[in-house]
Amino acid sequence: MGPKLVVVGAAGRMGRRIIALAVESGEYEITAAVDAAGNPDIGKDAGLLAGVGQIGINIGPQFPDAADVVIDFSLPQAAGATVDFCVDKKAALVMGTTGLAGDLKTNIENAGQSIPVIYGTNMSVGMNVLFALIGKAAQMLGPDYDIEIVEQHHKFKKDAPSGSALTLAENICKAIGKDADSTFVFGREGKEALRQHGEIGIHAVRAGDIAGKHDVMFTTMGESVTLGHNAHNRDNFVRGALRAGQWLVGKQPGLYTMADVLGLG
Repeated sequence: MGPKLVVVGAAGRMGRRIIALAVESGEYEITAAVDAAGNPDIGKDAGLLAGVGQIGINIGPQFPDAADVVIDFSLPQAAGATVDFCVDKKAALVMGTTGLAGDLKTNIENAGQSIPVIYGTNMSVGMNVLFALIGKAAQMLGPDYDIEIVEQHHKFKKDAPSGSALTLAENICKAIGKDADSTFVFGREGKEALRQHGEIGIHAVRAGDIAGKHDVMFTTMGESVTLGHNAHNRDNFVRGALRAGQWLVGKQPGLYTMADVLGLG
């Protein structure tokens, strides 16, 4: 059997696909499927809920006695308990939950002193290639190109803009030496909304069941260059997270990224 895996947020859309693809891969031993005590799916077999047949692990609010790796795609209010469990049990952590506040991010960074951690805004392999390329594109095109980022997600996503859109914008700023706080503009409205030179516009769309779409537009007088990523479904994020979990087991304590997993550094 492979590493002992705990899935947090196991009854959610992402959690179910993590369970399903982990079972299908045969590369993990699922030892717990954790979700909030009030969830209506508590007590159900995690495999049946995920559509891959009974696996003998029921959805429940309790963490197990031990784990090799934990993958968390839940809600920000659950992240603290996940981090505490991983630090206590010396389990590797793949944190895919977005919208975390400052204190939780600090807890994750501190956890990296004692366990191996990946906290990624996007676990997709293709998206992480875009993360690596986008700063280079901004450098090559130069300051005469206006930069606008448009991200689209399903109507159930709570945080906006997406963490991936922010990562794209931050990577651009790092590459061209700009300060993010004074460069980002989140949407525009009003009669005095003229675009300012050098700003990066970030816009969020929430509609239907869009899995995730990000477009970065570089536009100058006469032409545009658009680099983007379109997630057809959630499975690409899940496969990336499972790949990250396998890679992380046995690593030294520290904060790692999907770029490390994919050798993009």
